[in-house]
Amino acid sequence: MAIEPKSRTMTFPRIGKFIIIFFAAAFIIVGVRAYQLYQYVFQPNVLSDYVMLIKDDDTFKTVSNRLETDMVLTSMKAFKWVSKKKKFADNMRPGRYELKKGMSTNELVNMLRSGAQQPVNITFNNVRFKEELAGKVSKYIKADSLSILNLFSDEEQIKEWGFTTETFRAMFIPNTYEMYWTTSALDFAERMHTEFQKFWNEERIAKAELLNISPAEVSIIASIVQSETIKKDELPRVAGLYINRLKKGIPLQADPTVKYAVGDFSIKRVLNKHLEIESPYNTYKYAGLPPGPICFPTIQAIDAVLNYENHQYVYMCAKEDFSGYHNFAKTLRQHNKNAEIYREALNDRKIFK
Repeated sequence: MAIEPKSRTMTFPRIGKFIIIFFAAAFIIVGVRAYQLYQYVFQPNVLSDYVMLIKDDDTFKTVSNRLETDMVLTSMKAFKWVSKKKKFADNMRPGRYELKKGMSTNELVNMLRSGAQQPVNITFNNVRFKEELAGKVSKYIKADSLSILNLFSDEEQIKEWGFTTETFRAMFIPNTYEMYWTTSALDFAERMHTEFQKFWNEERIAKAELLNISPAEVSIIASIVQSETIKKDELPRVAGLYINRLKKGIPLQADPTVKYAVGDFSIKRVLNKHLEIESPYNTYKYAGLPPGPICFPTIQAIDAVLNYENHQYVYMCAKEDFSGYHNFAKTLRQHNKNAEIYREALNDRKIFK
């Protein structure tokens, strides 16, 4: 049966409509998906500032779980999709990463896979013992306190840096240093050696040579000076006193060295029994400088020794007002008077040890 011309003209427009609808629907679907993927990649995804530590043994799963548990991201699905496309799992690098609020998934993954970690400021001051140093520094970097502590017993390495196990403490100059979290114990020590060399410039070395002492010996004196007074404006005067004693060949007789030898800096009153302790750090029994610093002296204390106050004092005693300042004396007679006044003040306050 032949198709009538009228029927033939109606068939083709109907087929054209289906094609148009199909492509229109496909275009919409593709557009929606493209927009979704655009959002995955470029829309803000980080909800709040967050510090991400990626350790050596971390995997993509452990990192993802941490982000999910701490509810860091708006869309974990976006993070996983972008990470897969950029092969983050195969390019994971340990480090400390600072995620910022509003960061896109693309920015986040690029930062993590490139190892673009942010440095941290390591600050250590008011440190006396190596255990304290190790504890403070290990809070900022990957190296644990034990690995830092072990540096102080590595005689061969210490010798390469130009120190002995006793003077090694002088290499660590208290300050604020910028380092990466991935810093190892050895890396930390190498940095401290570099900073030590920078600190001891020609001017400081020249001043030490005028005193006929080495930089390490300057640090030993500075550690005593720093331990003697809490008053920064008094540091140069105390330094001058110990320089005078060294020049005259008088034993330093510094109470802080006795406390160090005893191992107890809480002692308020140094007694005769303390003065008898057998130790090379007991400057009442042994003349000259002790083997090493009794703390990690600050830059201010070191510079106070290099720029000591020129005077004739060889004795000092804490002031009876417990202000933290000292009475200085040129003669033993005057010093004994000052000491008696201070002892009476201690007795009045019932401080006997």
